[in-house]
Amino acid sequence: MATVTLGDIRAAREHIAGKVEHTPTALSPSLSEQLGSPIHLKLEHRQITGSFKLRGASNAVASLNAEQKARAVVAASTGNHGRALAHAAKLEGMRAVICMSRLVPGNKIDEIRRLGAEIRVVGNSQDDAQQEVERLMAQEGLVMLPPFDHPAIIAGQGTLGLEMLEQVPDAALVLVPLSGGGLASGIAAAVKGVSARTKVIGVSMARGAAMKASLDAGRPILVEELPTLADSLGGGIGLDNQLTFAMCRDLLDDVILLSEDEIAAGIRHAYAQEREIVEGAGAVGIAALLAGKVKANGPVVVLLSGRNIDMGLHRTIVCGEVATTSERAA
Repeated sequence: MATVTLGDIRAAREHIAGKVEHTPTALSPSLSEQLGSPIHLKLEHRQITGSFKLRGASNAVASLNAEQKARAVVAASTGNHGRALAHAAKLEGMRAVICMSRLVPGNKIDEIRRLGAEIRVVGNSQDDAQQEVERLMAQEGLVMLPPFDHPAIIAGQGTLGLEMLEQVPDAALVLVPLSGGGLASGIAAAVKGVSARTKVIGVSMARGAAMKASLDAGRPILVEELPTLADSLGGGIGLDNQLTFAMCRDLLDDVILLSEDEIAAGIRHAYAQEREIVEGAGAVGIAALLAGKVKANGPVVVLLSGRNIDMGLHRTIVCGEVATTSERAA
C-alpha cells in the first residue's frame, strides 16, 4: 500500500525551503502550571498565509512539471488550503481555481480572491465543491492538488513534525488537529519516524468528524458536514481515500472529539492567556487539554494550526458568547 515516508518528508523540507516560515515553539506557562507538565505551543498560525497549509501546497506545486504548471491547478477547500494554493501558484505565475462550499466563511474566500485565484462557490459541502473540481479537470484539463489525500501535500505538512521534535526533542505527546488527515498523517509519519516513543493524537470537533467516524467504521464513510467553530476541520475524507485513512489508522495513537463549547474555551484561552488569535481548528489542542480529555505525562507539543478566523466571531467568543450553529449557518 502506498504511503508517505520520513524520507519523503525530509525531501519536502528541501523543496519548500525559503517558501515557508520556520515557525517558533513557545512554552505556555499557564497550561504547564495547570497540567503539571511542560506544554509547548507550535505557533504555525503565524505562517505566511495564516495556516500550516502553505507547507503542503508549496511542496505540491514544486512537484509539478512544466506541462502541468501550464495547465493551472484546481482544488476543493474549506478555505486555508485554497489560500495556501493560491499563494503558492501566484509565486510560480500559475493560474489557480479554488472550489468551496457555502459553508466556507467569507473572510477566507476574500483572502483567496485577493491572491488572484478564481473562486467557485458550489453547494453546501466539500463533496459538492469536489464535483466542481472534477468537472474542471475533465472539461479544462486542470491539475488537481487536493487538500489532504496527496503524497506531496502530506509530505509538506509532515515537515511540521520534524520542526516540532527539533524544538522539543523530549516530546512525549503531540496534539494535532484532524480533518481529512493530511496534516495528522504527515506529522505522525515524521514524529514516529524520528521518535517512535512519542505519541500523536488527532483532535477534531464532535460535529461532523469524518475521519473519526471512518476510523470507527473501519473504512471511509460519508458524514454530514455541519456548521462548527472548527470550520477548517469540516468535509469528508473521500470514499476512495488512497493515503490518509490508512496512515491515520496505523500511526495515530488516539482521536479525541470536542464540543463547540470546548472549542470556544480553547479560542478564549489562546487569546486571554497566550495572547494569540487562532481559529477554531487551531485551538482544538488547547481545548483538549483544558477539557481534561488528554493527560500530560511529559512534555506536550500543541499545534496551533491557523489564525484565519472571522474577527467578528472571534470577538463574540472571547467575550464569552458562543454563536449558535443556526446563527453561524445564516
